[in-house]
Amino acid sequence: MTSVSAQSAFLSDVDHKTEQRAKELAGEYTEKLALTSKQQLLMQTKIGEFLQKKGKAEAKLAGREKLDMLLSLSQQENAEMRDILTQEQYDLYIRLKQSIQPLETVEDKD
Repeated sequence: MTSVSAQSAFLSDVDHKTEQRAKELAGEYTEKLALTSKQQLLMQTKIGEFLQKKGKAEAKLAGREKLDMLLSLSQQENAEMRDILTQEQYDLYIRLKQSIQPLETVEDKD
């Protein structure tokens, strides 16, 4: 699959707002991880996929159930990034992710 067709497939599967956010996040990671253009495109596509999944989870779930699902999706995203990044890039990605893509939190009310 060429870059153009990969980009087209990505654009057709993700709404414009999600696509723009994925592009911004991939750009931020590219700068900090020194990604190649191929890695950047792959990461942008993967981030877009997970932003879509996270959006669906946020719309359908609430409270602890939602947070558990978001954590699970974040862990799946991390695992899939291993296929895109070198070990050194991956280690840095894991350290940076909490500041670039923080997980939502909730306070328990007793």
